[in-house]
Amino acid sequence: MPPKRKHRSSPAPKGLAAGEQLKRGKLPGSDPWGWVGTEVTRSSQITLEHRLMSCGLSRRSNNPCCANKYARKPEKQSSPTSKRETAGGELGDDVIVVSDDEPPPCSKKLCKTNPNCLNYLGQETWKDEDKVRELFLKASDLGFNPVLNARDPELPVGLKNLGATCYANAFIQVWFRDLAFRNGVYMCQPSQDKEDVFEDSPIFQLQVTFTALQECTQNVFNPEKLAESLKLSTSEQQDAQEFSKLFMSHLDAEFQKQSSPSLRSLLSNQFQGEQVYGTICGNCHNKSERSTDFLELEINIENNARLEDRIAALLQDEKLTGDNKYLCSRCESLQDATRYTELRNLPPVLHFSLLRFVYDFASMERKKSKHNLLFPTTLDMDQFVGSVTARKAAGSDKSARKNIYELRGVLLHKGPSAYHGHYEAQVLDTASNTWFQFDDENVTKIDSLGERRYTGRDVIDVLNGNPKKGSTGNPRGRPVKKKRRIDDSDDDVVEVSSPPTEPKIPDAKQHSLEDIFLSKDVYMLIYVRKDVPSPDNATWPAVTIASRGSDHGALTIDTESFSPPLRAQEVVNGLNAAHDMACDAYAKREKEAREHFDKLLKKMKDVYSSWSVKSSDEDSLIISRQALERWLSKPLAKPKTKLKGVEESETTPEILPTSDILCQHDALDPQRANNMKRVSASAYEKLAEFGESEISPVCHVHDVCEICVRESFIEKLYQVEHPRLVAQFDAVCDETLDQPGYWISKNWLKDWRLQKPKMHSPLQGDAPPDAPEYLGHVVCEHGQLSLVSTARKSISTKAGDIIKGLFPQWVPRSTQEELCAVCEATINMSREDKRELRRKAEDEKARLRHMHDNALTGNTLLLENVPCAILPAHFVRLWRKWVTRPTDGPRPEGVNNSQFLCEHGHLVFDPNCPNDWDNSIAVVQMTEWMLLTDLYPCTSPITLEKKLVENPPNVFDTKFEHDIPVCHDCRSKRRSNYDVAEITVRLLSGKNASKDVATQENKNHKSEENGQHPHMAHGSHRTFGTRQSKRIRESKDGVEKKQITVSKSTTVKDIKVMLYEALKIPTICQRLSHCGQELDDNSVTVATLGLLINDVLDLREEVEDDENATSDDATRAKKRRKEERGFGGTLLASSHPNIAADATVSSEGEPQFDLQICRECGLHNPPNRQRCAFCQSDLKL
Repeated sequence: MPPKRKHRSSPAPKGLAAGEQLKRGKLPGSDPWGWVGTEVTRSSQITLEHRLMSCGLSRRSNNPCCANKYARKPEKQSSPTSKRETAGGELGDDVIVVSDDEPPPCSKKLCKTNPNCLNYLGQETWKDEDKVRELFLKASDLGFNPVLNARDPELPVGLKNLGATCYANAFIQVWFRDLAFRNGVYMCQPSQDKEDVFEDSPIFQLQVTFTALQECTQNVFNPEKLAESLKLSTSEQQDAQEFSKLFMSHLDAEFQKQSSPSLRSLLSNQFQGEQVYGTICGNCHNKSERSTDFLELEINIENNARLEDRIAALLQDEKLTGDNKYLCSRCESLQDATRYTELRNLPPVLHFSLLRFVYDFASMERKKSKHNLLFPTTLDMDQFVGSVTARKAAGSDKSARKNIYELRGVLLHKGPSAYHGHYEAQVLDTASNTWFQFDDENVTKIDSLGERRYTGRDVIDVLNGNPKKGSTGNPRGRPVKKKRRIDDSDDDVVEVSSPPTEPKIPDAKQHSLEDIFLSKDVYMLIYVRKDVPSPDNATWPAVTIASRGSDHGALTIDTESFSPPLRAQEVVNGLNAAHDMACDAYAKREKEAREHFDKLLKKMKDVYSSWSVKSSDEDSLIISRQALERWLSKPLAKPKTKLKGVEESETTPEILPTSDILCQHDALDPQRANNMKRVSASAYEKLAEFGESEISPVCHVHDVCEICVRESFIEKLYQVEHPRLVAQFDAVCDETLDQPGYWISKNWLKDWRLQKPKMHSPLQGDAPPDAPEYLGHVVCEHGQLSLVSTARKSISTKAGDIIKGLFPQWVPRSTQEELCAVCEATINMSREDKRELRRKAEDEKARLRHMHDNALTGNTLLLENVPCAILPAHFVRLWRKWVTRPTDGPRPEGVNNSQFLCEHGHLVFDPNCPNDWDNSIAVVQMTEWMLLTDLYPCTSPITLEKKLVENPPNVFDTKFEHDIPVCHDCRSKRRSNYDVAEITVRLLSGKNASKDVATQENKNHKSEENGQHPHMAHGSHRTFGTRQSKRIRESKDGVEKKQITVSKSTTVKDIKVMLYEALKIPTICQRLSHCGQELDDNSVTVATLGLLINDVLDLREEVEDDENATSDDATRAKKRRKEERGFGGTLLASSHPNIAADATVSSEGEPQFDLQICRECGLHNPPNRQRCAFCQSDLKL
């Protein structure tokens, strides 16, 4: 049977598979530099078409002309559609034409480097007219919109912070809410003799400030004139409480000049109360009392304490017993007694000053207390008024309460430091019955508990009640919390809710649970007595407050009852008129800018909707992409600051440069082709006529730089030919290694074989194998073959011919060449030299064994009665290093002792002073010094010998005798020349002992300066030059010592602080002395005291005794903390309080003294003290 015929296999497919598209973008002919090495092998063959391809501007380039997405679309004309059949029976609309000629999709990523696509340059910003209009107005330099400063009808007016005047702003807001005080300020009139200067006075500027807070149409008022009238430094932070006292004192002085009796007594009737200090003798029950007026009650703070408890602590009786007995004037002897404090009368407006700032005795600085204080919105003061019996009766009889106070203001200090921070105020506006927070310019309404704050935070620190975590729902649905918190400065949130419109007097049980607040930053509380009747002698109109009605939170003040003075009203009216004019001027500028924008938008769309080209043959220009983006974004960018004196008409259009696409020859750079964009010539004419900006220079399509294309061609051709040559070289490099060949640098060959050699320089080619940096790898310094064979490699003669073809000037070295004979001889000689150095070092080490082992140890006990010499320790260190490894370092040059001699030829150190021996001095035996003079060049020797001497009789001591005397002046300069030094502090146990030790130290110090030294008993040898321990140690005489490190700028206060950290002795109990002289000035530096290296200070711990204690009540007043005297150089500095004066007269007629206030710690001292009894600061400054 014949074999079955096999089927012929199908031929291989030619062309693309079904569904596959031809990727023309990857064809070699479309690459910008695909013609290098194929069409062009020499630079003279480059044509214009090749230059255009290098920039992607040729028709052969794979850069399609993308359609303009922002072109105006023609309106479609509606025409009846007719369905026609094709030859195959399909409908015409159903035919889908598929063609490979369709352009690739257009996207921002794909077309970023396409010069024929102009779709993603920022045109999308101009599509939304409303959005781009807002951007244009924002960039049009219209100035600040004064409408934004218009007053919110539901918020009070804020006060501008002039730098550091927040303390004044807080109190001004509180005073303004006091209706009686505000009306009193309004009624103050100038005297006839001061009519012309009244407008510069603080009282008039306060009237203007109050009028602005009441009538101003802006949301912030600038109290600059008030600060100037008071001469306040706007950059210096002051204490708010001190400002309140001094300013009230100044206002009281102005009120006293008024003719109205009610106005003269306004401050005393409104703010002044009466307090009594008394003492009852326990034997004869004699009572001694003195009364004093107060404007505020100073309250000490304890953590998480209630305000009522701290008031009770203020009125707590004190028992005087034991060493603190009372000297009774009737008994004429010391007796047990009881001291008490009573509140006799309370003012209508009661201020509680909380002692938030305390003095830290350890650091001798004021610090802010972070204790929490709980305070209520309603305070019953009947339980604190009168004697103990009256207070108890008031507590049991709740029906006859007369002193019920309501919270009206909370003043806060934000910040951790007592010397700087920020003051804020929370004040109840009685007109709207709403609490507001005043933070200088920022005024906000404080919402009820649980409301989300405007800062975006929820108040969750609630003491009573259990709020649900994460709850942010409607606060109306949440239960009322009984105790609330005013957060501290760490949270920066203060939450206060509005009290009811008609609060009822709560009973004691209800009061303990409701309206309790907690704060770490409160420093003053303001309470107002409920239902306070107007004074009988009042002449101003009665205060009327409009009810809230239906307008919740709106400020409604009966301004007819509080008419500001005419002068102040005119000033505020002028400010309001200027604000209205500014608003009108801004509205006019805004209208003109909107009209200009409408014209601009039309021109911009006309340009970018027609600037794309449809083919490469269309007439076009080349502009940089950045210039077009800048042209589109320029109208929306803020203009640069104009020079003064340049008018609008004088300004020239801004030139948008295209230098980012130009080369150094001012032609199109092919290396920057990614930044080029092709723009139609007609669209550029419209752009040039625009007038506001100009793009320059503009290049034609044919302006591609010939020089840059030729230089780039050379590098591109190298990248094509170099891998081919390397492949040819590798094929024959190791072909015949057994045959004679050539030596070549191994490093050069390794680099040259890389695809991109590091040694290659653009337009210069590769470095030859015999370049200076590679020649030494093959040839030595004598021009012969180098001995180092690891730096070179042998190649075959065929490989060498390839290298010669590239570098004709290269003369290779044959592998048959002999090594350099001179280099071989030199290596043999160097080995002998090293052996000789080792032998010499061993010989010197053996001859100078004692110097090698003991010269740097500082041990001189073995050198007694042995002649010695001094030499620099630095020489010994270098010599020991050389002896150990003589071939690795140089041998020391010689011994130079000039550093131990001064200009007079004497010693600059004392060998018998242990403090003078440091790590720069070494001692050797005289026999070794003689050996050194034979081995090294040496200067004149400095000889000394340690001997046992008797001076005075029967007192033996070891001492160095030396021929060269000591220059004590130069020695003192040497000991005082330091940056950091160590001194010793001795802790003395008793006053008598301290005097003896200090006296002896004074003698020793003086004797050292004169060249004499304290004597040592025989046998008490000390090793000079050894390092002493830095720890606290106790000597044989029981004196503890401590070494501390100081610099010349260290003060006595710094030393005391260091001793407090080491010995835990408070700084106020430290008594330091030097050479018997007490160091009582804490500001003196170490340089001023003249302390030398290793000097000694004496420290005596002393318990502070109250040597000025007296039996009268002034002792308590002396210990009480008072305010610092600040505001130096201001108008308030000369003010003296006329009300609530501290000077009072007791019933016993005891004299009262003016106490001195310490500026450092704020405590009072007797008038005869020079320094503060607590911080030792100078009181006479």
